[in-house]
Amino acid sequence: QVQLVESGGGLVQAGGSLRLSCAASGSIFSIVTMGWYRQAPGKQRQLVASVTRAGSTNYSDSVKGRFTISRDNAKTTVYLQMNSLKPEDTAVYYCNRYPFRPTDYWGQGTLVTVSS
Repeated sequence: QVQLVESGGGLVQAGGSLRLSCAASGSIFSIVTMGWYRQAPGKQRQLVASVTRAGSTNYSDSVKGRFTISRDNAKTTVYLQMNSLKPEDTAVYYCNRYPFRPTDYWGQGTLVTVSS
């Protein structure tokens, strides 16, 4: 079973930056597309960015141009650089493979709070 540990969240003012990290254990990491997801209070979890094993990336329209996803297959870690943060980016951020399966394990996530 893949273990996922997210870190790097915190409280930041609008316009600020944060870098999230997700350390993954398990041999499948290097062969799957990984994604960062977020869940705001009262809302469903949504995908914000994904990166293939070769490094190709995709972003949701809401974060395009502000967030950058990357991965280090040797370290089995995926990153999310978040710049020009907005209050609407406030959420708990999770990583997992993309697309995820209903039986997939989810980590505890990391809370990002953006104040106006």
